[in-house]
Amino acid sequence: MEFIWNDGGRSSAGFVGLAGDCVTRSIAIATGTSYRDVYQSLGKSANKTVRNGVSSSVADDYLHKNQWQRHSGDEQVFCAEHLPRGVVITHLEKRNSGRGGHFSCLIDHEIHDTWNPMDDGDYVVVNYWTHAGAQSDSTLPAVGPQRPQNNEQVLTQNAFEKILRRLRALDTTASNHASTEGEKRNALRMMQSLMLRHNLSREDITEDDNIESVSYTRMACPVNGRRACAWEKSLAAYVTEEIFPMVQWYYGRKQNRTLFWFYGPVDDVRNCILLFRELLLTIATAAHLQYGGHSRGSGASYAEGYVRGMPKQATQTPDNTPENQAFSQSALIHARTLAVQQAAVDWLKLECGVSLVMSRGNGRDQHDPDAANRGKRHGSKHDLSTVNGRKRIGHSN
Repeated sequence: MEFIWNDGGRSSAGFVGLAGDCVTRSIAIATGTSYRDVYQSLGKSANKTVRNGVSSSVADDYLHKNQWQRHSGDEQVFCAEHLPRGVVITHLEKRNSGRGGHFSCLIDHEIHDTWNPMDDGDYVVVNYWTHAGAQSDSTLPAVGPQRPQNNEQVLTQNAFEKILRRLRALDTTASNHASTEGEKRNALRMMQSLMLRHNLSREDITEDDNIESVSYTRMACPVNGRRACAWEKSLAAYVTEEIFPMVQWYYGRKQNRTLFWFYGPVDDVRNCILLFRELLLTIATAAHLQYGGHSRGSGASYAEGYVRGMPKQATQTPDNTPENQAFSQSALIHARTLAVQQAAVDWLKLECGVSLVMSRGNGRDQHDPDAANRGKRHGSKHDLSTVNGRKRIGHSN
């Protein structure tokens, strides 16, 4: 099934920060209802903020009231052949897992989500919902990503943004040292009243700080074999550290293949995985031409040396930039990168249920120093350049 990144309109509705909002997102995409309206409706039913998720029973009640029909998934493997075409909301769980599972929306067997559950390979379908007025084999319109907002939605969205601005102004008054005690108390009381009335939390009114507004995703790149080669791991580290520093990676197995997962800001992950795939093919092909293979022996050593020889990215500053200013700029970039990386780790745990641990393992190759040195010489011939606003690697003659 094809994967299409879709946050259900969360960012355009003014929500920022991390959230375990798969139920809200999938319903907003499937029904074409604005994210904010779904968020508030589910919050009223649950009697709490739904930022960190909501029970499946609350989602079931909401969908039932809106004429969606629930079907048992019989815990079959999550794949297209077990689900009808059209617009479908699925409740997925991992086998032998105590987590609450994940909600995802499918439109004609295309996954609309912020990450692809198919990458994990062990999700099963607990239940799924289709619109009550449609046959299971019919094709419903893809209302989620294409449906435009009507005048009423635009009007209510403007009203909501007005509420957010009011709340942020009150928050500023309450935290301002120049405000009197009476002004602070009045501001806090009005904030509490507005937040309760509209089912908002403090996270919902946080001002955009260029970190909270970042949208994240996770994508997988499969490679052959049940064990990752040392050079494949080195290449993943090179691409993320030298070219796309806000992207992070980990790897695992799916049946007889190894998967490299990359996670972080959406655009960076997409570009990172494209470059990783391109370099995998380039280096593996070079190793095959030189030594007849890339997974073990001299071919693997050549590939490892090739990656090690690739040029490291150096931060460049204009010659006329004062040293202290250049250091300050570098520190700010580094601080932002670390902040985005930590936010991505938090997102991965909250949204995907993945907590990473460090481990060490043996590669599947036997080292050949001569082949490694030859690969290092060839790798050093790569030239870093900027194409269409992003860093790319191209081979130099």
